[in-house]
Amino acid sequence: MSTIGVYLAHPRPGSFNHALYEAVVDELRGRGCEVRAHDLHAEGFPPLLTAEETGTVDAADPSADPVLALHRAEVATLDGLVLIHPNWWGMPPAVLVGWVQRVLVPGVAYKLGTADGEPAGLLRAGRALVLNTSDTPEARERDEFGDPLERVWAACVLPYVGVTDVRRTVFRTVTDAPAAERADWLRQAREQAAALIG
Repeated sequence: MSTIGVYLAHPRPGSFNHALYEAVVDELRGRGCEVRAHDLHAEGFPPLLTAEETGTVDAADPSADPVLALHRAEVATLDGLVLIHPNWWGMPPAVLVGWVQRVLVPGVAYKLGTADGEPAGLLRAGRALVLNTSDTPEARERDEFGDPLERVWAACVLPYVGVTDVRRTVFRTVTDAPAAERADWLRQAREQAAALIG
C-alpha cells in the first residue's frame, strides 16, 4: 500500500483548489492508499523560517514545534507527493514556500557535504504530482514569464530532495471556467492521482 502526502495551499474555503484537493484525496483513498492529507492554511502551518533553521549543510536539529516535527517525520515516510496550489505572482502561496523551507531540511530531505556541493536527496518519494490553477493564458505564461512554477518544482525543489518523476498540470483560466469545464478538470485530477500510484 502506497503512502501519499497531499498538500493544499489555498486560504479560501470553497476554492477550486479545495475541490481539486478533495477529489485527489478521495481518489487515492478509494484506491487503497494511506493518504496524509494537509490543508496547510486550515491547519495553521507555521511558515516563518527561524534564524536557527537557515543552515543548509548540517542536519537540522529536531524541532520543538510539534507541527513541524510531525511534517518532517511524515514526509520521510511518503511514497509520493501531491502539491495543489494556485499560481500567485509566479510563486506558490507563502504557506507552501514556508513548508518547503521548514520541512525539506538537511538531514530530512537531503544531505549536502558543502554549501556549494551536489545534494543527495533523502526522500523515498520518487514521484510527485503538482496541480496548479492560473488565470494567466498558457502562451503568456510560457512566452512572457517563462513558466516559473515549472522551474520551481521540476528543476529547483523536487529533484534536490530526490524526487525524479515530477508531473505537473495547470488548470486555466479558472475564474471564468464554466461548471462543465471544472468538472472535467476534477476528472483529470483524479486520473492523474491514479496514474501517480499506478
